Amino acid sequence: MNAINEEEKDLKTDETLDAQQPVEGETNPDAEISDPQEEEQPSAERELEELKDKYLRTVAEFENYKRRTLKEKTDLILNGGEKAFTSILPIIDDMERAILNAPKLESLDAVEEGWELIYKKLISTLEAQGVRKIETDDRDFDVDFHEAVAMVPGMGDEKKGKIIDCMQTGYTLNDKVIRHAKVAVGQ
Repeated sequence: MNAINEEEKDLKTDETLDAQQPVEGETNPDAEISDPQEEEQPSAERELEELKDKYLRTVAEFENYKRRTLKEKTDLILNGGEKAFTSILPIIDDMERAILNAPKLESLDAVEEGWELIYKKLISTLEAQGVRKIETDDRDFDVDFHEAVAMVPGMGDEKKGKIIDCMQTGYTLNDKVIRHAKVAVGQ
C-alpha cells in the first residue's frame, strides 16, 4: 500500500510541475505579473520626482516667508515709532520758537501762556497716539496702575487705601501701562 501511495504522490508532483512549466507558445503567468511592476516603476519614480520638486518648492517658499517676515519685523522695530515721533516734531518747533522769542517779550504772562499752549498741544498729540494719563486724584490705590512710594499715617478711615498725592504721573499706551504713577497712599 505504501508503494501505491508513493506512486500517486509522484504523479501528483509531476502534474504540479507540468502545470508550472509553460508550454511552448504560452506565456508565463509570473512574467505577466512582473511586467506591470516594471511599468509601475517609472510612474512611481515620476511621482517621487514630482513630490520631491513640490517639497523643495515648499521649503524654498517657507524660507522666503521667514526671511520676509524677519525683515518686516526688523523694520517695524527700527521704524515703529516713526508716526509718534513725526507727530511730536511740530511741538518741538513751537518750543524752539518760544525759546527764541521769550527774551524779546516784555510780559512774563505771554511766555507762560505760550508754554501752556505748547503743553496742551503735546498732551493732545500723545492722546491721539494712544497715550493716556493715569488718573490719581481721589482714587483707590491700584497696584496695576500705581506704585506706592510713601505711606501717609493718620489720614483717617476715609483716606485709608486712597491716593493722597502723586509724585510722578503715570501713563498708559493703548490700555497697557508704560509708566506707573508714583503716589503717596493713606494708611
